[in-house]
Amino acid sequence: MIMVLVGGVVLLVFSGSVWSWFMYSKPTTLSSVPTKQKLSNSQQEPYQQIVTHYVAHMTLDEKLGQLFMVSYQTSSYSNDLDSMLARLHAGGVILYQPQINTRAQIQHDIARMQQRASLPLLIAADEEGGYVDRLTHIYPPRPSALAIYRTGDPAIAQKEGHQTAHDLLALGINTNLAPDSDVALVNGPDQITRTFGFTAQSVIAFSGAYLRALQQDNVIACVKHFPGLGAATTDAHFALPVVRRTKAQIYATELVPFQTFVQSPRVRERPGMVMSTDVLMPAIDPQFPAELSHIFVTDILRQQFGYNGVVITDALTMRGIANHWDMSEASIQALKAGNDMILGVTSSTQMAQVIADIKSALQQGRLSSTGVDTSVTRILTLKLQYHLFPPAALSRLAARLH
Repeated sequence: MIMVLVGGVVLLVFSGSVWSWFMYSKPTTLSSVPTKQKLSNSQQEPYQQIVTHYVAHMTLDEKLGQLFMVSYQTSSYSNDLDSMLARLHAGGVILYQPQINTRAQIQHDIARMQQRASLPLLIAADEEGGYVDRLTHIYPPRPSALAIYRTGDPAIAQKEGHQTAHDLLALGINTNLAPDSDVALVNGPDQITRTFGFTAQSVIAFSGAYLRALQQDNVIACVKHFPGLGAATTDAHFALPVVRRTKAQIYATELVPFQTFVQSPRVRERPGMVMSTDVLMPAIDPQFPAELSHIFVTDILRQQFGYNGVVITDALTMRGIANHWDMSEASIQALKAGNDMILGVTSSTQMAQVIADIKSALQQGRLSSTGVDTSVTRILTLKLQYHLFPPAALSRLAARLH
């Protein structure tokens, strides 16, 4: 038997099964969401310590698989997706509108995903509202961020956050790659209606209310697009945006919402995830787009702002990155910069190739095994905090600790 003290509660690992685990015995449904707040940084440490022991017993393939949030091209569960989950150990799946067709279909597909995965999955969608609305085959359209801002009432953002969390959880989706926390400084081609206003303070008020509501209801929120696309005049889906603002301007405006949220005294306002994106800001890093930039991801987000949660890339298939780096090289640069998860892999063949190239980068010293372990620890800690481990998965975790 192993006894581990977690926040004043003893975890008992006995004969390869969990006797008691603080707050994680109930299934993840809206009605069973605990009233306790998400853990502060200091309270996260015992969970990270437990996960660290687990990670030490994982194979390299299991670890590397956790670094991927994959997508798939078919309208329903496929053999290729199954291979990414069961054979390559993917850590998450992102769903787009073509995969979310009926309530019964997507509930079935998600249940199958979780059944086949080696560890519980982050199941994500970009459910922002407006024209970025993945659930319209099932639910009525949602207002855009800009429409919510124009009401002048952050309580509307809070209400929309709660409703979105309810609808996502009902389908089995536990992660929302939202809210946008960009400050709209220009009428950018990819940001129309997606932002909560035109000043850092308006974004903090409205995006913060929406963020808190999601996480109060046990949906992992992801603020994006770090360090901010509000001044971009190019759509990163087609080319790399270049923002030629001064360092002082960027710190005074674009970075303010992200810094505010990751340092917030409100526990539920600290995002479970941050999405980095492909924007070049030469005043801060003249060489790399932010999501591939050690300066932005590690020096600023992690060290200056103190964020120790999960950082995920934007889709590396977007032309802002893909025009300059192939998927393997972009993934290696992203991990080197300090990201934890890679978004953009669409097939098992591609995923296997990227994993092989990451292994080569580890052997060559371009990446470190310590960095991989740190990222996997962050990912699994997040999954534990948001109650994604059902009893069977906890038993497997406990067996490795035994």
